[in-house]
Amino acid sequence: MKTAEIAQRYLDYFEKNDHTIVPSASLVSDDPSIMFTIAGMVPFIPYLTGVVPAPYPRAADVQKCIRTNDIEEVGKTARHGTFFQMLGNWSFGDYFKEGAIAYAWELLTSSEADGGLGFAERDLWVTVYEDDDEAAALWQKVAGLPADRIQRMGRADNFWTTGQPGPAGPCSEIYFDRGPAYGAEGGPAVDDSRFLEIWNLVFMQNAIENVRSKTEFDIVGELPAKNIDTGMGLERVAFLKQGVENMYETDQVRPVLDRASELSGRRYGAVHEDDVRFRIIADHVRSSLMLLSDGVTPSNEGRGYILRRLMRRSVRAMRLLGVEEATFPALFEASRDAMKDAYPVVETDWQRISSYAFAEEETFLRTLSSGSTILDTAVAKTKAEGGATLAGDQAFLLHDTYGFPIDLTLEIAEEAGLGVDRAGFDSLMQEQKQRAKADARSRKRALADVSVYREFRAFGETVFTGYTDLETETRVLGVLVDGVSAGRATEGQIAEVILAETALYAESGGQVADKGTIVGPGYELEVLDVQRPVPGLVSHTVEVTRGEVGVDQPATTIVDAANRRSAQQAHSATHLVHAALRDTLGKGATQAGSLNRAGYLRFDFTWGQALSPETRSEIEEIANNAVRDNLEVTTRVVSLDEAKAAGAMALFGEKYGEKVRMVDIGGPWSRELCGGTHVSASAEIGLISLIGESSVGASNRRVEALVGLDAFRELTAERALVAELSASLKAPKDQLPARIAELTASLKAAEKKIAAYEARALADRVPALAQTAQRAGAVNLVAQSVGAVGSADDLRSLATSVRERLGSDAGVVVLTGTAGDKVLAIVATNEAARAAGAKAGALVKVALEKLGGRGGGRDDMAQGAGADASAEPAALDAVRAVLQAA
Repeated sequence: MKTAEIAQRYLDYFEKNDHTIVPSASLVSDDPSIMFTIAGMVPFIPYLTGVVPAPYPRAADVQKCIRTNDIEEVGKTARHGTFFQMLGNWSFGDYFKEGAIAYAWELLTSSEADGGLGFAERDLWVTVYEDDDEAAALWQKVAGLPADRIQRMGRADNFWTTGQPGPAGPCSEIYFDRGPAYGAEGGPAVDDSRFLEIWNLVFMQNAIENVRSKTEFDIVGELPAKNIDTGMGLERVAFLKQGVENMYETDQVRPVLDRASELSGRRYGAVHEDDVRFRIIADHVRSSLMLLSDGVTPSNEGRGYILRRLMRRSVRAMRLLGVEEATFPALFEASRDAMKDAYPVVETDWQRISSYAFAEEETFLRTLSSGSTILDTAVAKTKAEGGATLAGDQAFLLHDTYGFPIDLTLEIAEEAGLGVDRAGFDSLMQEQKQRAKADARSRKRALADVSVYREFRAFGETVFTGYTDLETETRVLGVLVDGVSAGRATEGQIAEVILAETALYAESGGQVADKGTIVGPGYELEVLDVQRPVPGLVSHTVEVTRGEVGVDQPATTIVDAANRRSAQQAHSATHLVHAALRDTLGKGATQAGSLNRAGYLRFDFTWGQALSPETRSEIEEIANNAVRDNLEVTTRVVSLDEAKAAGAMALFGEKYGEKVRMVDIGGPWSRELCGGTHVSASAEIGLISLIGESSVGASNRRVEALVGLDAFRELTAERALVAELSASLKAPKDQLPARIAELTASLKAAEKKIAAYEARALADRVPALAQTAQRAGAVNLVAQSVGAVGSADDLRSLATSVRERLGSDAGVVVLTGTAGDKVLAIVATNEAARAAGAKAGALVKVALEKLGGRGGGRDDMAQGAGADASAEPAALDAVRAVLQAA
């Protein structure tokens, strides 16, 4: 039974039983405390916790998930995968334990011919929470399970919580017995490798408080409305139904594994270590494909870093299989073909997905090449110094800065006969992880507990009137101070105010929040920010500038009209720039992010190379021609399917509901899904002036523009600058480029002459400096301050010449000088001095310690800079003292 068929049978079964079928949410989580949708329940948390009323009494879905906390286990076990799909059915105050158990048992054990999954009843076991007598009895009543196949487990295994006070409850897990070949008898309590969990039923019935750990909390009562949350691992069911050993061998994953085998010339199943690598490749390529399809792009932070790590681990695994050339075109194509039936977007958006994937592999292959060079140098230095172990900080630098895998470092070092200070590397990695965890904790602490919004969301969705009105009369539903419902806020306080209606736009879709005020009887509030902390609810962060605001008071929201007008101009201009980019570059130039604020727009798009000046001018002209043509701007609320059929552009990573707002500028030429505010006709934008274009990643570019009056003012300032230059250089404006080129050439010629003069002057000082040599221990030492120099290169050249002048006897040259506000120090040693133990790198550190600076270098030449010019004599004396004591 194919994986997609299992998923469809699941949805068909629950749809037949009056469940609303909910499309999968994006892998990019809306929850700011987590990067990805890490479990099937994540999109339903607002409904399960009661923060947002559920829009349906019962639902079912197939949810895409990504989990990378156990990435190192991928490929080693049958159950670990980074991308996985969870089949879930949900009840929000509707059916409870008996219904959930009955549905699960019927679907699992009904014959395939009747639409079920066809599992034999004799192969199924269940666990229940140790105190849940009701669930144990229901399994016997509904399913007819014998008592010896119902096992009781404690809180660690069979009690679900969010880890915070609030809803919780016991759970019951269904296991499949794979048979004696996979482990011992005795059920899941004895061996969870033989007895494989396939479905978890969570009975959300309790309220808990005083949460001390996963198993330590106080159950304080029952919830007034009980919910059901179930999750069945699609990949686990698939490998059981397909009769294979693990998820990597199922129909959605195995094609990638087979392609990797073909490319490497190695057979899957022949060598355990190779099998692990094949499975890593199959899993990570599929995960990367799905993340890219949801708009995640490779980067060095956040979600992009996770994606980059998955892709680079794939490249590394192929390298260990003996393949050093690019393989992503073949591997990603195999994954696309395996996944397209379940997720058509991987085919329809293949051009964008593949461009990111292929560019990332190409970049990392270059990284491996440059990283190998850096590593080879470190290995050579370690061996030259007589060391047997490569330093842990060097291995960490390669991993952290260059993305060079530690296992590759270990392999290359071993080939060179060296070990690696793995303990030192692991310690630095642990420090980095602790910093990341501390940062995550601080972000989580910075977020208000969204449960505080539950009582306000219960009043219904905040009505946004700002598409048509700049002022709206409403009433205050809630006031929060420091994240706690306070009822009122007084003059000088910063607070959150929840209103029934608002004309103020909440930040979303790249458009920043409105500026404005909220006024009422006896009070005035300055609006600092407007956000949507939970779906459907708008929160206004305000400063109380006069009086006192409280719950149930009348309020009027007043939008700053000038700021809104400029923001609308910028947002509509962004749509025009997007359309102009696609006209110029083709459909591959799709939006990857934007920022719109009054007078300014920033637009990121998928493209792999810099735009030429001619292309930039063409894009700017197309956009401004659209402004000139005064195109009509229309908005319609339609179904998501209708909008897609009409060709509307959607932003990757953005979450859309069943109904969407479609914005047209000039009909289908610019048609996007957008909830932002816009002008009513394109001429209202005024002017679009592109001011910059840059790279924001391997396959992303960014254009920036000023809009409206801001664009006009920028062009006016440029006109004034040109006029000033024309007057200063005594040249008409059309001759300015030639005049500036002429002056630049003259300046370069003068600088060259000055440099030649300074070089001769330095060379003339060499004999006198060499004559100052004095004996210091076993070497002849020149230690002098030479005053002001042009640069460190000049000082280094002088030191090299003096060293040569000293001849073959052991000689050390220490020179200091000033360049700008820095004090430079150079140490040069000849071969005889080095044989006597004088090392330039060590000596320069002695000097720089006095100068208050840092530096280093090789044994023959080292340099650095400090800040204390008055310490030059002390620095030279310190080096002399070290040499005399040697």
